[in-house]
Amino acid sequence: MAQVKLLGFWYSPFTHRVEWALKIKGVEYEYIEEDRYNKSPLLLESNPIYKKVPVLIHNGNPICDSMVILEYIDEIFEGPSILPKDPHERALARFWAKFLDDKVGPVVNTFLRKGEEQEKGKEEVCEMLKVLDNEFKDKKIFVGDKFGFADMVANLVGLWMGVFEEASEVVLATNENFPNFCAWRDTYISCSQVKEYLPLRINELLAFYQDRVRAQATTLATPQK
Repeated sequence: MAQVKLLGFWYSPFTHRVEWALKIKGVEYEYIEEDRYNKSPLLLESNPIYKKVPVLIHNGNPICDSMVILEYIDEIFEGPSILPKDPHERALARFWAKFLDDKVGPVVNTFLRKGEEQEKGKEEVCEMLKVLDNEFKDKKIFVGDKFGFADMVANLVGLWMGVFEEASEVVLATNENFPNFCAWRDTYISCSQVKEYLPLRINELLAFYQDRVRAQATTLATPQK
């Protein structure tokens, strides 16, 4: 029986962060795909409070929340460091990771919702992009000169947001409005440190979110009794 198990969704940026960290550390693990509409007893038992993926199970002990799991992996397993060793740089990495994680709701609502929710989300996403555009004026990664913790958490905006934009045909990150962010995103996707660990099923990922956008549109168009 594997000592390390990962419960997740193949299309989830949060699950992908954890897989990324495990691969960088060279950890062997068993991946268990969950069904969001029919969650397994193992998931419900392992994360009874939030009932969400990802969940890492190490020697029978569950760890929940992708950012918590990333720190756990960095502390427990040997291999390249994910968080910087320098205390100040480590604090900066955690700051940017939290900033990005706090913007999850607006990003998802913008591209997978309609109406007022989407309009509010657009404003919040554009505010986030302004911050990131300013941050990436003179650099290509968040902290120091080594790809790490904050850059892993940035997969939501580095890859998934582009998929959301294409699926929904709502494009907010343009070269005209956010040139530094777009340059960073292009570098992020093509960087060898990232490319090796990006999801291989990009076409399936796009098709999945296109289906979600269509399903959401159908739901909103159906009169409520």
